[in-house]
Amino acid sequence: MIKCQNCHREIKEGVFFCPFCGRSLFSGQGTGFEWKSDFEILGIPLIHIATGRDENGKLRVAKGIIAIGQFAIGLITIAQFGIGILFGVGQFMFGIATIAQFAMGILFGLGQFATGYIVIGQFAFGWYALCQFGFAKYIWSPKIRDPVAIEFFRNLWERILHLRP
Repeated sequence: MIKCQNCHREIKEGVFFCPFCGRSLFSGQGTGFEWKSDFEILGIPLIHIATGRDENGKLRVAKGIIAIGQFAIGLITIAQFGIGILFGVGQFMFGIATIAQFAMGILFGLGQFATGYIVIGQFAFGWYALCQFGFAKYIWSPKIRDPVAIEFFRNLWERILHLRP
């Protein structure tokens, strides 16, 4: 057993970070965790995972083709707060296609609050919207049942079902 330098609790040897406070057990590396794949495309790691803070107290931001972390930027992003250039999943996400509590999508957004050309959410802002409340050119909601929106979302659902094996 060893003691964490941050919270002073006893923890097993051989672990990479404290299970109680998240501090890295490698001296000088701050709190949290960071890992980058060796494989890069145009100098950007294929996968970058980052959480917590570095040794200077600065937030770690995952930046990679696939970026995973509390804060992240990548083509494909999984984060609490992030930019998923092609696709993003998280709590607060920007990107072309997003799934998040706050999904700021350009083409597609799915979330409690969602924006995009096609949006599905409790509150939605877009061109085609399936929502509880929203603003859209074509909207399907409990109060507004635009026939164009209904046909669009039914056709979309049929196309999704035909993707199954």
